[in-house]
Amino acid sequence: MNNLCRWWEARVGRSLSLMSPFRVRHIVSSLLSHLPNPRARVPQSSFYARRPVSMAANTDAARAQIAEELKADIFTRTQDEDNKRGFEQVSRCFISDTITVPTSDMYMYAARASVGDAVYHEPTTLAFEAHVAKVTGKEDALYLPSGTMSNQIALRTHLKQPPYAVLCDHRSHIVRYEAGGTAFHSGAHSQMVIPSNGHHLTLSDIEENIVLGTDLHSSPTEVISLENTLNGTVFPQDEIVRISDYAHSVGVKMHLDGARLWHVAAETATPVKDLCAPFDSVSLCFSKGLGAPIGSCLVGTKEYIAKARWFRKLFGGGMRQTGFMTAAAAYALTHNFPLLPGVHALTQRLADGLREIGVEINSAETCMVFFDPAPVGVSLTELVQRARDLPRPITLGGSRLVVHVQTSPQAVDDLLALVGELAAEKKAAGFVKPEHPQTNGKPYKNMYVKVKA
Repeated sequence: MNNLCRWWEARVGRSLSLMSPFRVRHIVSSLLSHLPNPRARVPQSSFYARRPVSMAANTDAARAQIAEELKADIFTRTQDEDNKRGFEQVSRCFISDTITVPTSDMYMYAARASVGDAVYHEPTTLAFEAHVAKVTGKEDALYLPSGTMSNQIALRTHLKQPPYAVLCDHRSHIVRYEAGGTAFHSGAHSQMVIPSNGHHLTLSDIEENIVLGTDLHSSPTEVISLENTLNGTVFPQDEIVRISDYAHSVGVKMHLDGARLWHVAAETATPVKDLCAPFDSVSLCFSKGLGAPIGSCLVGTKEYIAKARWFRKLFGGGMRQTGFMTAAAAYALTHNFPLLPGVHALTQRLADGLREIGVEINSAETCMVFFDPAPVGVSLTELVQRARDLPRPITLGGSRLVVHVQTSPQAVDDLLALVGELAAEKKAAGFVKPEHPQTNGKPYKNMYVKVKA
């Protein structure tokens, strides 16, 4: 009140003390009536409505500037032509079958997928999981973004109370190409076994290396993890059954890394359900041999998959609108699986052609050829560089050649022609194949040699 009186006296130039009480009350009442009520709630819209025009304009301009900064046009001006060149590159790339790309028909099919949320309810994804569970003969299935996550969640769900170990082939993906995930995620010891026959683990290999009992110095085997195919090779099903029967008789679980199990089904004409039957869990990939852009499925009992679904969330793999992803995988199953026998035939044509030139073939089954060009005097680095420098380049990654559903037969012919040309150059330069290849006394040679050039 004192402040109000002083304000009046300074503004009018007259002291309130010289006025009559009635006149003072009238003036004060009038002044107070024009002041805002501090207890009244001013609507937000009213607040902004009373802002100065300059402030509102500045805010709108700032928002427009942020929106401008966030705009993203990630396509090139020649995107369609770039994509055509990309398809050409894929058709002439032998590095892996993961480089296969979705076709326009696959995109069109995937665009019709439902628009749910996979953490809550996504109809297309649920329908696809139910289909995968049915064809594998398991109770339930879980869609995951990658084969590595599928394998690692599979093992983590099996492994409940340490100490424990996972017994596997020493060439297995879970120990060589999953960034040490078994140790990191599950704290499990890996018991890596070299197959005595050089091709696949046998029951004898398992019995010699499995750890059972209560010896405090050891880590007991909790899971046996097999891989089919492994480096393109088919694991004989009768041997798998023998290993499974033994494992279950001693209380050990069986997991299958079946990333390329589709190739086994196509090569041996064995139903996928039969191939999966000996295992408690199976991981199946859709982005390799089948050519989908993303995704794997883990299958098992309902109780097992319910726990795995929890681990998927914990691992950060709980995805949202996955309908278009699973629709693309469904398209791949329907349209690309029938192409696999042709892939295998093209692979054998490549292997036979290399043999005729004099190249050593270490393995050639299903979709992979492991080769060594040293017998004709050619190094892998030289071959990779010359293939890259062709008028129509061929992409190689080393001693492994992977044929896939989008590999061009012309690329196979061009690669054979290049190897033949290099072999002829070396012979003309005086190269003679050694009669006794040197082994350095090593009992095992890693046939997968990667080359960067």
